[in-house]
Amino acid sequence: MMITEFLTDVSSRAFVLPCIDEAPKFLINKRHYWDSKLRIPTADYQEVLHDDKAALAWLSALRRVGIVYLKGAPVEQGQVARLAERIGYLRLTFYGHTWQVKDKYMANNVAYTSGRLSLHSDYPALHFAPGVQFLHCINQAEEGGESEVVDGFHMAEQLQREDPEAFRTLSSLLVDFTDTGTDYCDFTLQSKKCIIEVAADGRVERINFNNATRDSVLDLPVHQVQPFYRALKAYVDMMNRPENVVTYRMMPGDIVTFDNWRLLHGRKDYISRRDRMRHLEGAYLDWDEVMSRLRILRASVHGNI
Repeated sequence: MMITEFLTDVSSRAFVLPCIDEAPKFLINKRHYWDSKLRIPTADYQEVLHDDKAALAWLSALRRVGIVYLKGAPVEQGQVARLAERIGYLRLTFYGHTWQVKDKYMANNVAYTSGRLSLHSDYPALHFAPGVQFLHCINQAEEGGESEVVDGFHMAEQLQREDPEAFRTLSSLLVDFTDTGTDYCDFTLQSKKCIIEVAADGRVERINFNNATRDSVLDLPVHQVQPFYRALKAYVDMMNRPENVVTYRMMPGDIVTFDNWRLLHGRKDYISRRDRMRHLEGAYLDWDEVMSRLRILRASVHGNI
């Protein structure tokens, strides 16, 4: 007689109703939508680095709310890399593993100037945009430079409710994005994406919006051009309503961590002085690495996944 022994992780994924019912817990897709009344969840940087419960709370809030503020990081470069090591590893992009946001002569990106940054998501010109972004404040401008964020998923939900035709347009028409420059290396990027990406089950899963990298070429039939711009204006007007925007001012030692697939982020202009240059260090991670660490931490803290 042959006896078959199943490993625990195999038997736990058997094709029986209890296992199937529990499958969504691996995806952790529950979201809390918000507007200008949001109080951004806050955690202690050192606790997140050294305590599993604190790290679990951080990543759980990041997944659910889309943004978490960390306080108390050393005021020096390298902290976003340390934070990434708590999860796994950084995402290498054409701006390097980490990048410095400060005024640059002949800047190839508006982020490297003191001008206003309108609400946007990063890297829609990539076919697979980074999922999570870290920004560490090393030095803040004397005046201005306040950060702004909007819940793009919430805005998409509002748009679908208030203007269903605009939602259908932005979730079905492909738009060209392009980005060219030299930083970590030289690059020329091109992609086609919907402004609002919708999963097969109808759930909004990604926002691709950045007017700085939206191509001047609009590759659409003539009869779709006006409906597209009308829909885009409706969405942009909605995200810029004061009741939807959260404004905060980063101080040295603060790190903001947020969902780049969900949030639109921007920055008010600021006054730069030679003896007080605004300086942020940034980095990206992919959601696959973040979700992996979240599941591992949940198993470690609670004894199950």
